[in-house]
Amino acid sequence: MVVNMELKEIIEKYQPYNEQEAKDKEVMLKYINTFDDVLTRKNEFAHFTASAWVVNPEKTKVLMIYHNIYQSWAWTGGHADGDPDLKQVAQREVKEETGITHTKVLDPTPFSLEIITVNGHVKRGKYVSSHLHLNLTYLIEVEENENLQIKEDENSGVCWVNIDEVEEKSTEPWVKTMLYRKINQKLKDTALTQNNK
Repeated sequence: MVVNMELKEIIEKYQPYNEQEAKDKEVMLKYINTFDDVLTRKNEFAHFTASAWVVNPEKTKVLMIYHNIYQSWAWTGGHADGDPDLKQVAQREVKEETGITHTKVLDPTPFSLEIITVNGHVKRGKYVSSHLHLNLTYLIEVEENENLQIKEDENSGVCWVNIDEVEEKSTEPWVKTMLYRKINQKLKDTALTQNNK
């Protein structure tokens, strides 16, 4: 499978927010140019995933799930599994992992970009070796009154978290300080920019 040229172009056009994103963007493009199967889990070194930073309309809360493998409150997301439309993947994962039926993608382009390390683990009775997730995150809005449901094979909780308490909920040190903090700061910066227009 050849990586969709549109996905490559999306990453090439992405404007990094900080040094982490600049470096991860560079590495992602190297992977795309080196391997022809990074959209599927057949590439056991690294493959594309999509996450969603799900906020309420006021952007004061984030919808999180308690992830069974990572044993932590986390964002929603999942593997591309061959689908080059990572925005669609992110949206689908929100619905599958939380039971929500109505979502609004606030921007068709990624809101965040990151490479995430995944430690070896057992999934559905099989061992999965340590690898990397080449991840694009999309900003998605959901009404708080939507009914929430857990997806038992992946998570054991779904709840709204005050945006300033997201880091406290996560037990993954690198993820909460490098990623969640960055995304929330970018969200605040974006709101300030829009308010000053």
